[in-house]
Amino acid sequence: MSMPYRDSSLPIEKRVNNLLEHMTLKEKAGQLNQRMFGWRAYQKTEDGYAVTQEFREEVASGDGVGALYGLFRADPWSKVDFGSGIPARDSAKVTNLLQRYVLKNTRLGIPILFSEECPHGHMALDGTILPTNLGIGSTWNPRLYGEACACVAGELRARGCHLGLVSALDILRDPRWGRCEECFGEDPFLSARMAEAATRGLQGSGEKDRERPDKVAAVLKHFAAQGSAQGGHNGKAAAIGERELREIHLPAMRAAVRAGAKGCMAAYNEIDGVFCHASKKLLTGILRDEWHFTGIVMSDGCAVDSLAGVMGGEEEAVAAAVNAGVDLNLWSRSYASLEQAVRSHKVSEQTLDEAVRRVLRLKFELGLFDRPYTDEDRASFCIGTQRAQELSLQLARESAVLLKNENHLLPLRKDIGAIAVIGPNADSPYHQLGDYTPPQRRENVVTVLDGIRGAVSARTRVLYARGCGIRDRSKEGFAEALNAARQADAVVLVIGGSSARDFSVNFADNGAAKISGEPLDMDCGEGVDVADIALGGVQTELAQAIAATGKPVAVILIQGRPYAVPWIARNCDAILCAWYPGPQGGRAAADILFGDFCPCGRLSASIPRGSEQLPVVYNDKQTAPYADMPNTPLFPFGCGLSYTSFSYGPVRQSRTEITAEELENGAYAEFSVSVTNTGDRGGAEVVQLYISAIGSRVSRRCRELKGFRKLELAPGETGTAVFRLGREELGEWNEDMRFAAEPGTIRVTFGWNPENAPAAVLYIR
Repeated sequence: MSMPYRDSSLPIEKRVNNLLEHMTLKEKAGQLNQRMFGWRAYQKTEDGYAVTQEFREEVASGDGVGALYGLFRADPWSKVDFGSGIPARDSAKVTNLLQRYVLKNTRLGIPILFSEECPHGHMALDGTILPTNLGIGSTWNPRLYGEACACVAGELRARGCHLGLVSALDILRDPRWGRCEECFGEDPFLSARMAEAATRGLQGSGEKDRERPDKVAAVLKHFAAQGSAQGGHNGKAAAIGERELREIHLPAMRAAVRAGAKGCMAAYNEIDGVFCHASKKLLTGILRDEWHFTGIVMSDGCAVDSLAGVMGGEEEAVAAAVNAGVDLNLWSRSYASLEQAVRSHKVSEQTLDEAVRRVLRLKFELGLFDRPYTDEDRASFCIGTQRAQELSLQLARESAVLLKNENHLLPLRKDIGAIAVIGPNADSPYHQLGDYTPPQRRENVVTVLDGIRGAVSARTRVLYARGCGIRDRSKEGFAEALNAARQADAVVLVIGGSSARDFSVNFADNGAAKISGEPLDMDCGEGVDVADIALGGVQTELAQAIAATGKPVAVILIQGRPYAVPWIARNCDAILCAWYPGPQGGRAAADILFGDFCPCGRLSASIPRGSEQLPVVYNDKQTAPYADMPNTPLFPFGCGLSYTSFSYGPVRQSRTEITAEELENGAYAEFSVSVTNTGDRGGAEVVQLYISAIGSRVSRRCRELKGFRKLELAPGETGTAVFRLGREELGEWNEDMRFAAEPGTIRVTFGWNPENAPAAVLYIR
């Protein structure tokens, strides 16, 4: 006899309730589990693929499995590569194999969710890889990023996956932190717009979109304040109060919830003494009660196990997490104690049922009960499409920020006589890809050297020398590099950092790299925090030696964090910050170097002068200069040069006064500014609107970004950027920690530099 939960004509809530009524405690606990590594669920055979005994045992342990993580994950930690992993063409065959086993070998036949990492593209063999988030933030182009996320979602679903784990919530407040590359930048407003774009790109814009064969549910990570861990130590304490939390670290997730996000991942860190995974105020009070979030909360890898020492045992740890609002486990052994925690009344059956209900609801929303299998032919034409590669390239172009261009060194002539391409990142494919990157086919990655060779004329000599490594102190390559520089008409010096994982690296249980003092190239990424943000090894000394030749030097910084480069800023002719630009990064860099693309990136994070002045963020509170160093960054948030020039007209505003009551009731003030391309070539200007509050009863930040528009303008063309400022933009967390519009004076400025920015004043009565 068919159960009502199998009737597709019934409303989802009725189906969920019916299924929940029939579930045992063991089955409920099983639906909250995601303990095993997905790459251990299958094995290759002479005939294709087979289910492993480990997977069979995992299914039996909970009479079902809530989700399976990382079936397609490929990297040095998983030890999956092109030889051992699943080719794109076989992806759906394997997900269907595992899904079929679960449906046929469990009492209720509850389908499994396949969850996959996609922090900057799917972490799978032959998946599309994008620039990392610091670069994405520097594009200031949420629309373009959303299109790229839609391509990633199509690839995930074509393989049979349902959950996309996407980095979108971390805010960069300390560049010593190894996971800076996963942040969109240091600003909550910019990050919120990118989080919205990621959510809508992966999921679509409506409830019905999640049933489409090219959409997945977004699981945004990490919630919350991981970027404020003291000393830049990964996953450690964030010594911040509720005001800092709400102003800086919560807006991105709030925006994602409004965009319909169906999931988030809790962060490793604690906030003011309370671990995020055990914070009922954060995961239930704010996320669900205030924001009305109805999706799932996933734990981070092994995070609940890490609570066991604090809480007094595994049973206590899983109880703390589930009671706080964590639904779906990721790898923690503690979840094996969930049934006993319910029996011993440490977790109520009602609390357990609510967590299970959220997981089941998502499975119904994704259509898994009605369409559990994936079309096995889709992968061949949905993965690695030309459109996806074009979007990755365009993101790489727009993410690059021109920081210096003395005497208009750039763009270079394509028929230049000889060009020397020097540095550890000039021809190292994995150095430009970032952490959480799968193995790549060499022919699919364009390095800077590749890009330059493909751009210059046939008569141009391209001379290459590595020069040095990222972290090692050897200068053996200096002589070759100097020889190349002396023969060249110009030098392109490609330096920075690397998050390239190596198969020789040791890893923690959760997959984070464990780097000690060995001179490996990896100096960024999860688990790789640094005390000093100066360039590693002898890279600065290499730059000094090259500059001493007297040849023009254009520096390209390929990096996952803002490195301090004061000597280079003073002494090299041009600087292009490319972040980790992805597989097409070399082509993007060459397009900018030789003038085929007009640079339009703007910094999403301040570049400090040195570790000594940290923290350095544009939206800090008022600070006085140090006695021995300025308190301003080397290159500030929002800055960036172009090959053309722009002029701003006066600010126009719809009103000069507005009452707090009007703002609370939905009124707004409109501001606009005209921008003219006064140069001789087309380009894009990022119009940035900031506010500064005067007369507030609480301490406000010096400047707050509240709007931006990217205008593409032809030579001589004028465009207008229009912004509406209402309660959301002008309100504050007042003395009572209530968000509201309050009386005061608001100074509105356009542009990253307040010294010469067009300005207007709005009085709130």
